Amino acid sequence: MTDEAPRDRPAGPFPETFASLDHVQQDGLGDMDPERFRAAAHAVVDAMADYLAGVEERAVLPAIEPGTIRQVLPAAAPDDPQPLGTILADVERLVVPNATHWQHPGFLAYFATTASSAGILGEMWTAVLGQNPMLWRTSPIGTELEQVVVGWLRAALGLPATFDGLLTDTASTSTLIAIAAAREAAGLRAAAAGLGAGAGGRTPLVYASTEAHSSIEKACMTLGLGRSALRRVPADGDYALRPDLLAEAIAADRAAGGIPVAIVATIGTTSSTSVDPIAPIAEIAAREGIWLHVDAAYAGAVAIVPPRRGPFEGWERADSIVVNPHKWLFTPLDASLFLSRRMDGVRAAFSLVPEYLRTLDQERPVHDFAEYQPQLGRRMRALKLWMQLRYFGLAGMRRRIDAHCRLAEELAAAVDAEPDFERLAPVPFSTVCLRWRPSALAGREDEPAVRVRLDAANERLMAAVNATGEVFLSHTRLHDRFAIRVAIGNLRTEGRHVERAWELLRREARTLEA
Repeated sequence: MTDEAPRDRPAGPFPETFASLDHVQQDGLGDMDPERFRAAAHAVVDAMADYLAGVEERAVLPAIEPGTIRQVLPAAAPDDPQPLGTILADVERLVVPNATHWQHPGFLAYFATTASSAGILGEMWTAVLGQNPMLWRTSPIGTELEQVVVGWLRAALGLPATFDGLLTDTASTSTLIAIAAAREAAGLRAAAAGLGAGAGGRTPLVYASTEAHSSIEKACMTLGLGRSALRRVPADGDYALRPDLLAEAIAADRAAGGIPVAIVATIGTTSSTSVDPIAPIAEIAAREGIWLHVDAAYAGAVAIVPPRRGPFEGWERADSIVVNPHKWLFTPLDASLFLSRRMDGVRAAFSLVPEYLRTLDQERPVHDFAEYQPQLGRRMRALKLWMQLRYFGLAGMRRRIDAHCRLAEELAAAVDAEPDFERLAPVPFSTVCLRWRPSALAGREDEPAVRVRLDAANERLMAAVNATGEVFLSHTRLHDRFAIRVAIGNLRTEGRHVERAWELLRREARTLEA
């Protein structure tokens, strides 16, 4: 394991400044003295700024094995207080070097989650204020600021004012909320009477493509529908849901006595970032009276760039939508935007107001977000978004997202021009799926022995590139082929980092050939 910072970086001023216990730790009943907190916070902010300034000098992935970190950490919490300097120094000695550096400009795996500096400042204020905007009166500013930020984002995405919503932790929760609302809208009365009462022995069903995210299946599990309730509709050659097969599946299930509850369409699937054809799917949903939820957790950010809204045609007809600002809008984890034009249905799925949560001292109606989600307690996520949206401005956000898309287009063109590599999926946004396939094997890719050879070689290729520490790539399987994903979306990624990733891929591939 890594137990020290890079040699050319100091460990920080923590041990010298805070080497001893303060009086509150020794015999007090309250919190840290504000002046001591001030000094510690200044030191921590200095260390944070140093980290961001030097993050590119670090390896994206720590060179450690599972279990090695835990071995050097105490098995039990300390009974006696420890000096703040020791604690903060251990953050730099043990925590920072052993982290996967999502802030690194070479982080090109999964979908980037970048914590912008303005968002980090918002997180700091959020922690200090300690708000719980479950009810209006538990956080008037948290509640009304969230309403404002949701409105800002809705308008920026080009969606009509009929949509309202809230901020949740992740897309998994947002999707669960959507399917719960769809379950109520289908007349199952599950919130009050349980799933069996309204279903009458029939099976409630949810539809999504074979490329849709696993959170949909988890939502079915969690909501009592069961994994068997999810109908996986085949995708076409570009990994997009086929509306004709969706319509056939719904008709067959109705004939068999099933209850279609929801359709989940995706704009930017997790593996290939494919785009389901929303407009024809919306037609089917409207005709059949089925709730349509659009999962745009990753790609939804692109809709703030008007010239790039083509893939979003028809999404304004959805009953609910999820977009994750903590992915491609550079917001620190966690922040997921849930939008719906049927918020009354969402409230019906989750509203429960015992006496101790009733608001008695307000003449005007108030908006209590706890009535629209499964959790009661919730973070004030709006503050960091409000701060960073003002810092960058929508124009600045658009400029950065458009630049990422252009970098992906350039990489895709380079892959297409390289005889020994092939692109495995379209590039509608900022993710390129590729693999090494030497030109000598062109046309033989489907031979079983060749397929196995290429899968193994590309797995080794990705591991070799990641072992350099300069970049971090992830993988998926497309048409049962091992695919390397280059996902561009980090706030700090520049063209030179993408060029370096491509250079490393070609360099390590030459080693494979040898």
